[in-house]
Amino acid sequence: MKPLTEQDIRNSFINCSKGEAKRLSVPRDLGERPWDDLDFLGWRDPGAPDRSYLVTEREGRIVGVTLRFPSSQRGILHRSMCSLCLTTHPGGGVSLMTARKAGTAGREGNSVGVYMCTDLACSLYVRGKKVPQSTLRMEETLTLDEQIARTTGNLSAFLDKLYL
Repeated sequence: MKPLTEQDIRNSFINCSKGEAKRLSVPRDLGERPWDDLDFLGWRDPGAPDRSYLVTEREGRIVGVTLRFPSSQRGILHRSMCSLCLTTHPGGGVSLMTARKAGTAGREGNSVGVYMCTDLACSLYVRGKKVPQSTLRMEETLTLDEQIARTTGNLSAFLDKLYL
């Protein structure tokens, strides 16, 4: 992914108002992000524990999505798998992220959900740059490029649902 500026990020959101995009928390460490290893930029809002954001390149443009997820997940003792990168995590390492749909459907309250790594580090897990807490990624027979293509394909399928 190419490096993004704060303005690129704020201008990219498809499922919130311009005012909401102007007020949302953007990471302060954009210059330090491992852009070459990212398929998307994802971060949690430090001021709102139930919000996170995802920004990616899609069909030649930058697309941002606001996401919500449960802020507390009590009693979760099982392992869950991320629908994007297929990394398994113990406990709350995977969350159901919901995104308001784009356009009129979103303004009417319609949303779409996907189970994702709670820390939004899918790109780093796929590349082996980050290891899930107290578990290992399953060994894959796919090449790294194929795993990356699968992850970006799964993300694209999720984003497609936001436009329907």
